[in-house]
Amino acid sequence: MIATGSVERARRRRRALPFALSCIVATLSWLSVPAVAQKHVPRVAQATTPYVTRAGDTLYEIAARYLRDPGDWTVLSRLNHLPPPRRLPAGLQIRLPVALLKQERLSARVIATSGPVEHAFGNSPFTPVTTDMALGEGDRVRTGPNGFVTLELADGSHLSVPQNSQIDIGSLRQTVLTGANDRVIDLKHGEVDSEVTHATKKDDRFQIRSPSVVAGVRGTSFRVNYDRDVQSTAVEVLDGAVGVDSAATPPRAPGTPLQASSQLVNAHFGSVTHASGGVGQPVELLPAPALVDPGKIQDAKDISFDIAPSKDALGYRVQIARDADLLDMIRDQRATGPKASFDTLPDGTYFVRLSAIDPNGLQGLPQVYAFERRQLGLTATAAQRAGTRDFEFRWFVSRSGVPTKFRFVLAKSADLHDPVVDRTDLSSGRLVISELPKGVYYWTVIAEQFENDKFYEKGSSVRSFTLAR
Repeated sequence: MIATGSVERARRRRRALPFALSCIVATLSWLSVPAVAQKHVPRVAQATTPYVTRAGDTLYEIAARYLRDPGDWTVLSRLNHLPPPRRLPAGLQIRLPVALLKQERLSARVIATSGPVEHAFGNSPFTPVTTDMALGEGDRVRTGPNGFVTLELADGSHLSVPQNSQIDIGSLRQTVLTGANDRVIDLKHGEVDSEVTHATKKDDRFQIRSPSVVAGVRGTSFRVNYDRDVQSTAVEVLDGAVGVDSAATPPRAPGTPLQASSQLVNAHFGSVTHASGGVGQPVELLPAPALVDPGKIQDAKDISFDIAPSKDALGYRVQIARDADLLDMIRDQRATGPKASFDTLPDGTYFVRLSAIDPNGLQGLPQVYAFERRQLGLTATAAQRAGTRDFEFRWFVSRSGVPTKFRFVLAKSADLHDPVVDRTDLSSGRLVISELPKGVYYWTVIAEQFENDKFYEKGSSVRSFTLAR
């Protein structure tokens, strides 16, 4: 005999079973579409990138490894219509939202610096920059007069900041899953010269932003100069192509083709954009100017360059560096005429880069020459001996530690043709000429040195004197 209470309890358990099953089903339904309860996902199309699962993957682990917020596994679940099982089958392709992908911050290394260069993080005070220093997002870099710095990015790209300029590093990071690089440099004033390695990822982005334009590239060599006095930005493209937009244009997503820019500026062209107008039209850059006497040894106190005048050039830019790529720059000058002079430099081999400046203020294509700096001073004097027609000539060289031979030439014409005296065998700095006839004479002395398997020659200016008796 079965008790009445036991029967009633069994009936209640049978009635509760459908309700329990419905709760389980509801819970599983919530897990398969969890974003409604835990994270709202807009129903608009969003950029995604594919990921192929590996053995042992779960949505939790994928989110922790590749998304900024590990809790976004719920987004993956909804986006891919997947419940969150303990393990996903290997080889399954799922989609990950690009906007949620995790990014790692990168650094830029200072590879060369000269003169006054400082940096600051955020609002902290500026302090001197040193070679091999690492800089990153939030760092500001500024240069003073004759101050230069070059930064090398992780992919081998270079940013050179010449004198009287400032840049802020806005973005410098890499997406963990795709390896895409995002590099944004804010140019506050002055110039930045960029040598950007070719992009290998669709979503790679490299931009220079000034207050008036955004210049984006996929890999090229270009310059951006912002003149805050007149609020204009010049973009000059030496290689590749640069997409230029107004700074007021809404930001374009990484991976947007350069052709979508307001203006595409190709190699050997430039543009000037003013704050009051739209993006400037491309203008062909002036050809590279030539250096007069490129083999000249720079042996005087000051260094000087003579430039072959270029048609349509209103001026020239002359830069000196320790390397042919001008990453280690040490001098920079804009000259209104085809001649530029610099103060003294230590002896050594240097490189000079020349470019012509057009009426728009755009710098043209550059030409680079190597030159040798080797100071060799030569001082010469002459005096008549009292009561005689004898003249004593003396000369001195600044590099006295190097064996030196001298040539002395005396003539009756300024071109020194048909010399009265031509001595090539002198080893001392003194010579006496006796019993000279009356007349006007012209003379010079030439110092000759052989050092490090090279021949060097330095001549004094042609001087004159009159012998009246």
